[in-house]
Amino acid sequence: MLGSPCLLWLLALTFSLVARSQLLTLQDFKEEEEDETLRPPLPAVLCDYDSCRHMQVPCKELQRAAPRACLCPGLSSPAQPPYPPRLGEVHVVAETGSALVHWCAPSSPVHQYWLLLWEGSGAAQKGPPLNSTARRAELKRLKPGGTYVVCVVAANGAGESSVPEAGGEGLDGVSGPTFGPCGRLAVPPRSLTLVHTAVGVGTVLALLTCSALVWHFCLRERWGCPHRAASLPTAGL
Repeated sequence: MLGSPCLLWLLALTFSLVARSQLLTLQDFKEEEEDETLRPPLPAVLCDYDSCRHMQVPCKELQRAAPRACLCPGLSSPAQPPYPPRLGEVHVVAETGSALVHWCAPSSPVHQYWLLLWEGSGAAQKGPPLNSTARRAELKRLKPGGTYVVCVVAANGAGESSVPEAGGEGLDGVSGPTFGPCGRLAVPPRSLTLVHTAVGVGTVLALLTCSALVWHFCLRERWGCPHRAASLPTAGL
């Protein structure tokens, strides 16, 4: 009989503890919801993407690998041809007859790039295809003292970006690099070529001088030097 009141007391104490723990759990859950509601959202940041950086990873891949959400620049529809890239710095090396061409990606999906090169009014020379992460390429076998027009072309599944027509007014007015896809580059003469030219000109002048002197002495030996006329004697008175 003595055990029954104790048992009832233990049961009552157990139920009260369970009810109190459930009440605390509900209160904690409500407090967490209120904290999440009042907490300000994290500011949006841009992804570490540079459209002019060589071997730049696509921005979508940066978004997936970033520890926090980041924003990418807007792109045109993949069902449309890409916008023209923007030609950047063109570094010409006269000693090797080469040029390093830089460009920036357009705001469009791009699968590959290539370069077009014109020399004078001749046909365009198309370079090899480059992957979408490339932002520079090298031109080789340029002639010293030559003038060229170079254009960057971007392409995707819908087509390729536009460039001025060969031999048209668009290429004639190009003076680059500009903010468009094309630019004009001039290869200076090699320093060794200038030395050879100077030596050649000096040699020709020396030969001409020697020839003039030889011709002068030959004429002098043949015809002799002019002599002064002898003065006549005065007649005596």
